[in-house]
Amino acid sequence: MSQSVPDTGLVTDAMRFQYAEEGYMILKGVIPCDMLDLLREECAYFLGYYDGQMDAAGEATQGLSHRGKRYFISNSYRLSSRMWRFVFSPLMAEIARSVLGDRVYLFHEQWVIKGAEQGMKFAWHQDSGYVKRGDPDTAHPPYLTCWCNLDDVSEQNGTVFLLPHSRGNSRDTIHPHQHEEGTNDLVGYTGDDPGIAIEVPAGSVVAFTSYNFHRSGANTSEAMRRVYLPQYSGAPIVHSDGSGPKGMAVPFIADGRIIYDRDQDNA
Repeated sequence: MSQSVPDTGLVTDAMRFQYAEEGYMILKGVIPCDMLDLLREECAYFLGYYDGQMDAAGEATQGLSHRGKRYFISNSYRLSSRMWRFVFSPLMAEIARSVLGDRVYLFHEQWVIKGAEQGMKFAWHQDSGYVKRGDPDTAHPPYLTCWCNLDDVSEQNGTVFLLPHSRGNSRDTIHPHQHEEGTNDLVGYTGDDPGIAIEVPAGSVVAFTSYNFHRSGANTSEAMRRVYLPQYSGAPIVHSDGSGPKGMAVPFIADGRIIYDRDQDNA
């Protein structure tokens, strides 16, 4: 059964303006405590699950993931009986609708985890650069990345650094990205601008467009740095050859109402 997307004033006019002009906005400490506990518990489960997969395969590196150092665990929410409660929550609906409008789809979601004391950096890139790497002719509009931190984040534990559009020339362009040997990262920016270090408490949402350049530093702290990262689009992102949607394209909002149907999603 659908419900209206709330409008609690969580996203202010100033935030919307900054997102429109510079491609990002920061909502500090907005994830409720019970939902933050859920995310932390689910993160522990999926991290153990992924380590088991890597051990069974006899591999220490899979794509962007490096065991014990850095993990990208993607598109696994359907393996959980309760992750949908956050991914399609009124909170995420309010944030997504505020910048994407009255029609929203889940495009992608992943855990991004950095190991304690040895968590690897992640190179400057646009999220859309990874889409373009697999589909060079893509012309998709920017989608929304919601960087939801489960821990307090700082430069010490490898927080995200953002380049506003005005500093990264990224408002309307997906820049070429080059493969980095050893890490498997794609690198799209090689300038000397260090970006803006985002230091926020646990339970915050750093929302930015898929065209914004961003990077993260190494985690030198004694604890993991955990992030959950759902991404939403205003329309399904389709392959340039017309072969169908790229990513998940799960309906979330239509006509300003939350329409996510868990039974249909799990069918």
